[in-house]
Amino acid sequence: MSGSRVVDYVTLRRAAIVAGLALVAAVASSCAVINRLDNAPPPRSLGPLSLKWVPDPDAPGQAWVEAGGVDVAGVAIHSLLYRDADARYRLLSVRARPASAPQTRPDESTPPMVGEYEPVAENVLRFRPGFPLEPGMQYVATLDPSQIPFAAKERRESGILTATYIPPARPASPPAVVSRVYPSADTLPENLLKFYVHFSAPMSRGDVYRHVRLLDGASGAEVELPFLELDEELWDPAMTRLTLFIDPGRIKRGVRPLEEIGPALEAGKRYTLVIDRGLIDASGRGLAEEFRKAFTVAAPDRDAPDPASWIITAPRPATRDPVTIDFPDPMDHALAERLIRVTANGTMLPGQISLVEQERRWLFTPATPWPAGRYEIVAQPTIEDLAGNNIGKPFEVETDAAAQPQAELQPVRMPFDVR
Repeated sequence: MSGSRVVDYVTLRRAAIVAGLALVAAVASSCAVINRLDNAPPPRSLGPLSLKWVPDPDAPGQAWVEAGGVDVAGVAIHSLLYRDADARYRLLSVRARPASAPQTRPDESTPPMVGEYEPVAENVLRFRPGFPLEPGMQYVATLDPSQIPFAAKERRESGILTATYIPPARPASPPAVVSRVYPSADTLPENLLKFYVHFSAPMSRGDVYRHVRLLDGASGAEVELPFLELDEELWDPAMTRLTLFIDPGRIKRGVRPLEEIGPALEAGKRYTLVIDRGLIDASGRGLAEEFRKAFTVAAPDRDAPDPASWIITAPRPATRDPVTIDFPDPMDHALAERLIRVTANGTMLPGQISLVEQERRWLFTPATPWPAGRYEIVAQPTIEDLAGNNIGKPFEVETDAAAQPQAELQPVRMPFDVR
């Protein structure tokens, strides 16, 4: 072995011995500190142990729990020294159970609620639940003094404290009703594509088609399978609007369901859309009342909407009067609200859109008064009439035409002047 290697080995060995001695000294020092803290009496300013729920002033029905008489700094030091992230949960925890359960200490095998711990004062530790507290449940907070680090023996053995909170019941609200249905007209085309059913409150998913029927107006008999029954019901995110599609196979000519069963709707006849009280809202209650919409069926509409036939009425400057579009035939309510916009210099204007006159008139009311100038109404080509016909593309396309490559349709831009 060369002399340089011997020197390197000796140097490394000495360095390892020095590092080891330093580590031993550090551990001994830490243990001494912990022993002194363990045996030290708590500061007199900590006061008696207490546990209480405090209502959240900014969130009715919600609350947090506060533990008093706890050495908050000691808890933090213990967690840091021992790298014990769960120490606070063992000291102060909240468990949920049904409100009807006996008000005894909770089963510790149940996981505690997740939440945030906050020091309120040197002797007060707050636990704020990470999820909203729900009516119909009780929340039991537990403070275990045996888990208080560096506390005197008498305090550690003083007994477990509990505090229970039961959120108040939500204010009673009336059962949901069908607030409106689109199309709102009482005469609809034979090839009507869909209904939009709006409810006054959020509804439940999964049982719609048992409670929606289409009746023949003359005989009262139920029309056989008129709707496209989808496993994934078509609700909006708020669960207050349901889209009911008429089965397209009962609309398109040359398709087997239409040939074998016939159309769901026939021109010249009357029908009634019925939504019964068995449809359940989000709170588990049925509708307050049955809903019925009677309508007459006219000839099918197989012509694509033509923006050249739309009549635009411009507003006056310095007013918030609406700009309006009058359509020759009713349009799809939801799509007309979403796919027609007003722009100025390429920027979409904020404002309120509505449809009236049985969806034959579209209105845009700006958020601020109109400055004089030129504007554009921009309509996307995917907008539909009641039969699902798009701009430049009827719903029912001939087979030969459908096989041909189609040019991508561009938005329709219709300028108007405010002057």
